[in-house]
Amino acid sequence: MTVSAGPTPVDPMRGGSASANTTAATGQALRPHAEDAFAAELAALAALDDRPRPARWRLSPWAVATYLLGGTLADGTVITPKYVGPRRIVEVAVTTLATDRALLLLGVPGTAKTWVSEHLAAAVSGDSTLLVQGTAGTPEEAIRYGWNYARLLAHGPSRDALVASPVMRAMAEGMTARVEELTRIPADVQDSLITILSEKTLPIPELGQEVQAVRGFNLIATANDRDRGVNDLSSALRRRFNTVVLPLPETPEAEVGIVARRVEQIGRSLDLPAVPDGIDEIRRVVTVFRELRDGVTADGRTRLKSPSGTLSTAEAISVVTGGLALAAHFGDGVLRAGDVAAGLLGAVVRDPAADRVVWQEYLETVVRERDGWKDLYRACREAGA
Repeated sequence: MTVSAGPTPVDPMRGGSASANTTAATGQALRPHAEDAFAAELAALAALDDRPRPARWRLSPWAVATYLLGGTLADGTVITPKYVGPRRIVEVAVTTLATDRALLLLGVPGTAKTWVSEHLAAAVSGDSTLLVQGTAGTPEEAIRYGWNYARLLAHGPSRDALVASPVMRAMAEGMTARVEELTRIPADVQDSLITILSEKTLPIPELGQEVQAVRGFNLIATANDRDRGVNDLSSALRRRFNTVVLPLPETPEAEVGIVARRVEQIGRSLDLPAVPDGIDEIRRVVTVFRELRDGVTADGRTRLKSPSGTLSTAEAISVVTGGLALAAHFGDGVLRAGDVAAGLLGAVVRDPAADRVVWQEYLETVVRERDGWKDLYRACREAGA
């Protein structure tokens, strides 16, 4: 027996879009979902978008790419860039979602995989909340389905007792599902995706039924191979994905721009000082991260040891955000070296033994000797370096 999945086969009382939650609508959410935070931009794009749209897509592929990369619309509406990087990468990712291939966003930690995944889902389906967060403890039920055990014990297996996973709901409603940190999920649980991605169906053997994916369904997964606890994808599962590698920012100025823009967004929600007041410190944080990450100074003259951490753009954002909070609450609101020093130390020294040596050598050979960096050197020494 096959159950034809209509527009609303899942009981809305057992699941539904978090975007419908009134918390975001009242402006009280600490971190609104992408479709809520950028609702005006999405609406402006939809109003002017006259290009062909795949089934159940809110926007055309061109408009989705514009939403991610930014631009100015014909009516003067400015679309802020959500991702700064090669345009072709975004175009390939969007095009993949318009086919029957799932999308795997691959990259080192901090390359905006989750950020891009969320915004793609928001632009394509208007809902970025159909999410499975991968961990070492993620069970198969999180990808397939679970049971309401009170109903199961009272009435036996039935559709009323079944609890749909985000992936099942996306299949039934023709939406975009997301699986974060796919390689952190145990291998046998990962492989539960194979039938879903290849046959576009999810069997429910307890009921002798299945849920068939309707047009519009697709899946975005993110993964990296740098962290510990990684479970490699099987070749069978990897073949079901089109893999797009997100690189680190190519130039220092590009990375400075990314950090400044993201910190400004976070700062507004936390009532922190404006980013331009601290752009010089942002540039220094990015320079420190890039030099230690690359193992060489910006001028290429000095070879450096690299610490055990990734020193990603996301970590630079965290350091600067923490510094702005210090400046706002315990300073004069202007970001200075003393505000970012402790954050730099915490980001670089992950292994107390090996990384501390790397950091101290960098301070003495690079920071101490660099013109205009004496204040950062003193602040880092005072922070405990």
